[in-house]
Amino acid sequence: MFAGIDEVDWASMEHAYGPAGDVPAMLRGLASADAAEREAALDGMYGAVHHQGDVYACTLASIPFLFELVVDPGIQDRGSIVELLTSIGGIDLDEDDEEEFDADEIEGAANYAMAATAVTAGAGVFFELMSDEDPGVRLCAPLALAALHDHPDRVLALLRERLPIEPDEEVRLALVEAAGRVALRHRLLAGEAASWLSRLAGEGFPPGLRLAALAQLARCAPDALPGDVVRVVTGLLRQLRPASARRSGAAPAPTPAPGAQAGAAESVAAVDGYPDAAGEPPAEERVAPVTRLGQLRALPEEEAAGTAAPWTADLLRTLHVGLDDRVAERTALLTDQLRSPDRRQRIDALRMSGGLIRTWRGSYEELVRLVGEQLATPDPQLAEAASHVLDDLFGLAAPAADALAARVAADPGAWVLGWPSGPPALGGAVKALARLGDVRVLPALSAALEGPEVPHDVGFAVDFLGAAAAPLAGVLRRRLGEVPLDARAHDRAGPLLAAVAALRADEALPEVLRVLRGAPEYRGEWVRTAALRALGSFGPAARGAVPELRALLRSPGATSAVEAAKALWAVEGDAGAVLPVLIEGLRAERVHEVRSAVNALGGLGARAEVVAPRLRALLGHGEQWLRVDAAIALWEVSGRADESVRVLLAEWETSRHVRVRVAEGLARMGAAGAGSDAAHVLRAELASVRRHNAMDGVFGSHDTYEDEKLLALCRRALPGHTGKGPRA
Repeated sequence: MFAGIDEVDWASMEHAYGPAGDVPAMLRGLASADAAEREAALDGMYGAVHHQGDVYACTLASIPFLFELVVDPGIQDRGSIVELLTSIGGIDLDEDDEEEFDADEIEGAANYAMAATAVTAGAGVFFELMSDEDPGVRLCAPLALAALHDHPDRVLALLRERLPIEPDEEVRLALVEAAGRVALRHRLLAGEAASWLSRLAGEGFPPGLRLAALAQLARCAPDALPGDVVRVVTGLLRQLRPASARRSGAAPAPTPAPGAQAGAAESVAAVDGYPDAAGEPPAEERVAPVTRLGQLRALPEEEAAGTAAPWTADLLRTLHVGLDDRVAERTALLTDQLRSPDRRQRIDALRMSGGLIRTWRGSYEELVRLVGEQLATPDPQLAEAASHVLDDLFGLAAPAADALAARVAADPGAWVLGWPSGPPALGGAVKALARLGDVRVLPALSAALEGPEVPHDVGFAVDFLGAAAAPLAGVLRRRLGEVPLDARAHDRAGPLLAAVAALRADEALPEVLRVLRGAPEYRGEWVRTAALRALGSFGPAARGAVPELRALLRSPGATSAVEAAKALWAVEGDAGAVLPVLIEGLRAERVHEVRSAVNALGGLGARAEVVAPRLRALLGHGEQWLRVDAAIALWEVSGRADESVRVLLAEWETSRHVRVRVAEGLARMGAAGAGSDAAHVLRAELASVRRHNAMDGVFGSHDTYEDEKLLALCRRALPGHTGKGPRA
């Protein structure tokens, strides 16, 4: 074994962490009799040689030696090496992908292509591994064949041949998954694969196998799913739950109907005319093994403890991905999962519920109510997972308001979360309740304000409560007056100033002026900006700050001058005093400073009409957000909408990220009259099921809120609609 390995010039190659001279030791480590050495070697291969899926020259040089390892029956853990080879060779690059590579990525693309060629050339060995004595090898070989072999018809035929004679339920599920992969990669075989999967999903087969077949049908042939797929899946889950209860000792299992187990075994064995599989294990043993579908290995061992069929979670995730935009069916399925006595299934349902609501628009009242019910469970992991889901829902969390209030009242220890570094934050349930504007959160916020350090997000919580947070004004004022004006002034005063501004608590004028006058040099501009915004929120009630504001108009710092002008306009309404400062702000070097000036000029309305040519010139600026702001401000100062609407609609099509701001402008302009281009665009948005900002694998905590806000603005902008949404 490893003949010629020392003749390879490994030292001339590199991997993710430098010279590749250590690769031979990793390869030899994979052949070690010591389990710890094998694990360390595998970690090294993934961490350095195949780092985050990358393929280097040393990765290519390793492929022949990895094949030597997988065909040697004396090597342990060969299944993990099969998985490694599948990952190295399984990246598909079509013409569209290749067009996206720039010059710096061409070498990497060439490596991917060479890896795919090299592994595919040796993929024939995986046929032999399908009948290997090691179940771990048989577990990984089907997906390797499906992903790599260039004769998919032979692969599909072998999968069908192996299923009735494969004794391991875990491997059976892998065979079904591989069939779905073949169908996805080779559309000419999709019909044949879907037909087989449909038969496996039918009555008479073991529930785990049926569930696996349905999951793969959802991925590769969703139209072939039964019309009552939710009823079928929930029924299968109920059949699997008694096995879980027996294994965990939670409850006695019902006695199966006479002949039920034998009938299931015969059904699997008889697929495509194959003979019976002798000695089919009883149902409780059939569902026990852990599936290879991937995610269970990443779960902490304690999460899987006592779970007889942990692979159901992976199958359900696959099913949900396949169902995609079938929101009503996915919601019904998750509703059933959240009622399951299986805690593992409920935790997974919570995670999938968050993903569903973040990605797709729909009616989620009952689902959210059930998420809220998890808050009352004594299981801390379940309660915390539910809290995280509700935290991101903002107004959509309303059906769980009572559950959130009860959770907040019952768990004062979770009102504020501390971190090893950085300022504390409000707990998830507290944030979720505050974002509903629910006054029952006030005791928690009051306590948070009395702590050693104010949570950094308390200002945002108060903003959603609005005037309902008035009882907090006193403690906000006191804490703001106690803030030391040192290098940490921004971290300490910022949340308090934001909260005071949200409340428009003009009684805090002395404390705000103290911070404004004493802002330290370090982050002083940030501190002054926060204080100025608080003064602006007070309006005419802050007349006592006018001398201070006028002095800041002459400040050499552009941001402070513009922010002072905005505050002075809100307090005094003197356009003559602020207009020159805002016009000067249009010359700022930083885009965010120019945007601040543009928006302030728009706020002056017709009094700033003189700047219309300058705003019009900004419509061609390279920064999209500035173009959008300039278009809205141009309408505000000129009163003419046509030019601005054309720009806004063009920006709408260019990027989804500006759509909330564009819809806000269109709503204010009244530009979406019947038959207009704007009305067409807004109606198309309202008809879309997918959230405008949904991105696969990437999400932000405010995504759902922003999309719901967009929907409300679209309705408001259209004639005959007065749709209300979350507060801006």
